[in-house]
Amino acid sequence: MPTLDVVDLKNQKVGEVELADDVFSADVNEALLYEAVRQFQAGKHRGTHKTKVRSEVAGSGKKLWKQKGTGRARMGSVRSPIWRHGGIVHGPVPRDYSYKLPRKMVLGALRSALSAKVRDGELKVVQGFNFADHKTKNAMNALANVVTGRTVLVVDNEENRNLALGIRNLQGVTLMPTRDVNPYHLLGHQSVLISEAAARKFSEALAK
Repeated sequence: MPTLDVVDLKNQKVGEVELADDVFSADVNEALLYEAVRQFQAGKHRGTHKTKVRSEVAGSGKKLWKQKGTGRARMGSVRSPIWRHGGIVHGPVPRDYSYKLPRKMVLGALRSALSAKVRDGELKVVQGFNFADHKTKNAMNALANVVTGRTVLVVDNEENRNLALGIRNLQGVTLMPTRDVNPYHLLGHQSVLISEAAARKFSEALAK
């Protein structure tokens, strides 16, 4: 079982935590990570694109000239798709891009993402986020003591008002509960800061 150091908010080691081997030390499946990230991004796609067909564009429905005898090509409406400002043929319409992955794939991708962060030394376990107040300056200084990097993902189990208010205005810092963490979030941040309780929760929930 992998053993990770547990530090406090001053980056001083205060203990160790043993975690599940198949969660934090699993083989990294890059193809599975790709599918999980692709599925998450597809769910964020709004899909509100729309073009107008010939029945929706502005223009008279009057026949422009008589069918025969003019020497010109026959034409029935200025809203025809072959005319300028006419309707669009086979254009995009609003649609839902989201889809679901099998549960085993999602759990496997989470294990791969957590293991990749541990392997690369980009995951730290903190004893707890016990801030005395909710001032952004104090929260920023506390995080700067523990991690370096332009983007930081903070994961905690419990509702922590001081933590939520303290870091909500910090650029590049994201706070999430364990139940909402996705491989997209783990891979999209340079550093991952996770509470000891959250680490144990992952170890129990994702263990095979």
